[in-house]
Amino acid sequence: MYHAIVFFPLIGALIAGLFGRFIGARMSELVTTGCLAFAALLSWGAFFLVTGDGRAETVHVAQWFGAGDLVIDWAFKVDTLTAIMLVVVTSVSTLVHLYSIGYMHEDPHRPRFFAYLSLFTFAMLMLVTSDNLVQMFFGWEGVGLASYLLIGFWYEKPSANAAAMKAFIVNRVGDFGFSLGIFLVFVLTGSVGFDAIFAKLPELKDASFHFLGHDWHALTLAALLLFMGAMGKSAQFLLHTWLPDAMEGPTPVSALIHAATMVTAGVFMVARLSPIFELAPTALTVVTVIGGITAFFAATVGLVQNDIKRVIAYSTCSQLGYMFVGLGVGAYATGVFHLFTHAFFKALLFLGAGSVIHAMHHEQDMRNMGGLRRYIPFTTAMMTIGTLALIGFPFTAGYYSKDAIIEAAYMSDRPGHVLAFLATVIAALMTSFYSWRLFFLTFEGPQRWVAHGAHGHDDHAHAAHDHAHAATAHEADGAPGHHEGVAHDDKGHDIEPASHSALEHHDDHAPTPHESPLVMTIPLAVLAFGALFAGLIFKDRFIGHDMDKFWGHALAHGPENHIMHAIHDAPRWVSLSPFVMLVLGFVLAFWMYIRRPDVPHRLAESQPILYRFLLNKWYFDEVYDRIFVRPAKNFGLFLWKEGDGRIIDGLGPNGISARVIDVTRGVVRLQTGYVYHYAFVMLVGVAGLITWYLVSGVPGGTH
Repeated sequence: MYHAIVFFPLIGALIAGLFGRFIGARMSELVTTGCLAFAALLSWGAFFLVTGDGRAETVHVAQWFGAGDLVIDWAFKVDTLTAIMLVVVTSVSTLVHLYSIGYMHEDPHRPRFFAYLSLFTFAMLMLVTSDNLVQMFFGWEGVGLASYLLIGFWYEKPSANAAAMKAFIVNRVGDFGFSLGIFLVFVLTGSVGFDAIFAKLPELKDASFHFLGHDWHALTLAALLLFMGAMGKSAQFLLHTWLPDAMEGPTPVSALIHAATMVTAGVFMVARLSPIFELAPTALTVVTVIGGITAFFAATVGLVQNDIKRVIAYSTCSQLGYMFVGLGVGAYATGVFHLFTHAFFKALLFLGAGSVIHAMHHEQDMRNMGGLRRYIPFTTAMMTIGTLALIGFPFTAGYYSKDAIIEAAYMSDRPGHVLAFLATVIAALMTSFYSWRLFFLTFEGPQRWVAHGAHGHDDHAHAAHDHAHAATAHEADGAPGHHEGVAHDDKGHDIEPASHSALEHHDDHAPTPHESPLVMTIPLAVLAFGALFAGLIFKDRFIGHDMDKFWGHALAHGPENHIMHAIHDAPRWVSLSPFVMLVLGFVLAFWMYIRRPDVPHRLAESQPILYRFLLNKWYFDEVYDRIFVRPAKNFGLFLWKEGDGRIIDGLGPNGISARVIDVTRGVVRLQTGYVYHYAFVMLVGVAGLITWYLVSGVPGGTH
């Protein structure tokens, strides 16, 4: 069964990728989607089978390779954590495949797209079923490669190429630390298999390791290096810059990468290696603090973004921060529970945004939308459910998981928990505000459909179509080197044009929005069910009275880690604080975007520095461009022009060839074709021979 779950997506990817041009786009869609659907059904069966009693087993596939005494097996580690990830990855991927049949129906390269989707899913399944660090690294890098291919799918677009390269390079920064962490774990334990590593951890509790001239606590150093990989893959603070740019890919790619798969790989890795982190309290403090800062930072940026997909992307970044807070305070089950519930409502929001973009003929700027509730009521209802789950409305999926993380942060006694608690509570307020801001700008208010908006940011058309208006997030939210005015961007549009009368006029010639086809709305309905009921159905298993039986030994449970039991004793005001925040966020968004739509514009004018600071994402891109990108490019240019061109080529092959040419040119000048020139040369030669004869003498001659 587990072999089929992992390898069926690979089979679909190979069929669509190698034979797509022969079997056609429709058959490629059906084959890949069918393979994923079959894997998803098996995954749900495995989920209930494994989690029924918290069983764990290892399924051997083959011997991968050996080097001396080191033998790496290809095997599946099957336990509750694996079963959860199998369900999340295959279910969301299946729905994304199905949704893409409708969303990508105009694209001529559908076989390649569906092959990439299935390849991505296979790499993620390799990661979550890994039995050792080497196999995990293989899946880790496979996900990075597939994400590069998907983000840059429309490779004729320079912006898509740049976004794909940015995602790939930023992730390599984190992966460098991840690989060092793997090497250190192997040095300390002599093994890369999880069971063997965990068995030797008690012996290393107080061990030290000399690194960079200092003696470090060995497990703390290993955990910090491993967490570097998680920071890159899960877009945590400082290594987050690739995430919003990944919106250049098609919307189904955004849903697949940001909802349940690539960005949650870091969360899964920390949970899988929780026995190491449990013995490295300093590393857990770093995880907690970084998670809290990420939750707060991403929420602040999401407040002012205008591209509908970028708002949801920063929401993903913020929610990943919540997950790491749960892991960092030792409540590993809450972090994984939020990963599980988040997959449903975030995929719902991304695919719902794709339905909006489809309805608006590829428009992505919320300032050119409005009043869509009357035209796409089903999509509106689905986005409402996704929004409620994201903000943690009572009894939705997000309510149970996010509130548990906030309570765990408060009840924890680990360093950094106060910062994490305050950051997550404040982020809950901002999450509610920007979520309802997105909803009101898109579905309520006046119809701001204008001619330039109806054909603007092209997420769905062919790659040759470039961005046409500055209202897209790629330009107006502060791309590197671009700065907006206080009230207008460089094309004359208002920064917050909710009060701009010119945009409130309905353009009779603009295409009328329309509801998406059934193949796109069915996945929305399925995800909406999960967004509503996943928390209610599974809360007792994940974080309730059945959790010990449910989890088994999949997560670390140290003797001093009582946080999961302490959650239930949290003060009433702590439990109510997320609800108070979501109500305040709703009221504020309703007042600013429904009752007083002139306020956002005036607020942006009155606070231009703060507004531009948030709109330009705290200027991280500009800072990184100045500190890292430009020096690296200049250094590379110097090595190319001076090192390779002037020195190596100049003194090497180019220099030698140039001297040969110079000599031959001199010789050629002697070949004039005049007889007297040749006679003169002959005379000079005879004179030279006679001179040599007279000076050196000959045998038997007079000396």
